[in-house]
Amino acid sequence: MSEITDRNLIKFSGYIPGMIGSITEMHAGYYHRNWGFGLGFEAEVAKELSQFFIRFDENKDFFMAASCDSRISGSIAIHGSGTEIDGARLRWFIVSEECHGKGMGKKLFEMAMDFCSAAGHRKIFLWTFKGLDRARGIYENYGFRFTEEYEDALWGSKIIHQKFILNR
Repeated sequence: MSEITDRNLIKFSGYIPGMIGSITEMHAGYYHRNWGFGLGFEAEVAKELSQFFIRFDENKDFFMAASCDSRISGSIAIHGSGTEIDGARLRWFIVSEECHGKGMGKKLFEMAMDFCSAAGHRKIFLWTFKGLDRARGIYENYGFRFTEEYEDALWGSKIIHQKFILNR
């Protein structure tokens, strides 16, 4: 795949069979291979992603997936429902390793930020962890600022969680 076009993008507008499993598998595989995360992480992604889709409100929430070779190869979500105090939360941002460097992550991120503007989300936050430098670069280029961190081994490996916030 050489470029990302609108044909590669799938906006959530209802049930898409296998989507939760595909996105969970991407997260579980990547974070297990690169960070040693285990079953607890995969189960948490599947549970929270399922809950997100069940409660999805198209006026406040956003989900976009991108395909590569007819399979889901990237995703991003904005969880904007019930977040009046903390702001909207950016979640499940991932691009498969074979699609890195092709602009997929940047395109997904731009679309999510455009949605936030249109939906009136003036504060957006995300949790990530130290060491995901490529993603951090995207966040900081859009004006997200590091605000706090803590260390734990909840998912099987010791990591430093980091919170970033964007105020518009």
